[in-house]
Amino acid sequence: MNTVEQIVKNEPLEELVTVFALLRAHPHLDILIRRHNRELIQHGELEKTYIKLFDAGVLASGEKGLCIKGPNWKAPKFMLAKRYT
Repeated sequence: MNTVEQIVKNEPLEELVTVFALLRAHPHLDILIRRHNRELIQHGELEKTYIKLFDAGVLASGEKGLCIKGPNWKAPKFMLAKRYT
């Protein structure tokens, strides 16, 4: 199992979006999560999470469909703990 797959299977959706929205556009992130942990986003949770993070200032609109770090962005716990190095 590769590192990205481990992260998607083990971490909360909000933390996944906080990191991966900086690297992948929404449609690609949707595919990534569906491939490795379909249950996480069965009922529109991905869109709700994006809205929540934008409203909280964690994410902001960037270029080419990517997000940028908002004024309230903080590294998720799994990054701080370096669980997947």
